[in-house]
Amino acid sequence: MGLTFYGHPLSSYCHKVLIALYELGADFTYRQIDPSSQADRDLMATLTPMGKMPALRDDAAGVTLAETSIIIEWLDRHHPGPAPLLPRDADAALTARQWDRFFDIHVMNTAQPIVDARLFMADGAVDVVAPWAHSQLDRAYTAADRQLTGRDWIAGDFGMADCAATPALFYAGFLHPFDAHPNLSAYFERLLARPSVARVLSDAKPFLHWFPFADLIPARFR
Repeated sequence: MGLTFYGHPLSSYCHKVLIALYELGADFTYRQIDPSSQADRDLMATLTPMGKMPALRDDAAGVTLAETSIIIEWLDRHHPGPAPLLPRDADAALTARQWDRFFDIHVMNTAQPIVDARLFMADGAVDVVAPWAHSQLDRAYTAADRQLTGRDWIAGDFGMADCAATPALFYAGFLHPFDAHPNLSAYFERLLARPSVARVLSDAKPFLHWFPFADLIPARFR
């Protein structure tokens, strides 16, 4: 009895947890979910409140968890690796949580409406949604670039906030590049150099053609 991770290699939020799992060296079973399968959708509905990926089942503890930050904190507490993903000092942990939420909310969730407009809205919706999203991403990129002055990682040592930053910058950067922000750009390259990140992005490659703006993906990621 061990850990089972439910997710898909294309999902940004699954990337976030997978990076944490690989950083911790956790032994887990990867149950890949097929979003087109009614059986898999029904399964996810039994695992998470909104039926959304990812989910983590810890059989030994008898616990099933949803929401990426909660999953990572559980893993860090109950399945620790060589280095913690959340600072043990309570105040430092708050800073890490702040930047974890920053990348989920102000980068990933800000870019997502552009994708949703392409997938689910009428023709022309992207042109309506994108300008607002781009302006908010510019604000977020500027804030992150400022935070990264003199830092290798966003909040102390590599941790949960960096796990969140990686997929957020990966996908948002396709839609609205951050090349004009030198600290952020250098940080992204450091993220890409980590073996955990390289593994996740390698596994995502066969599925990237499903991304609705696949033509914007740089050649080095294909």
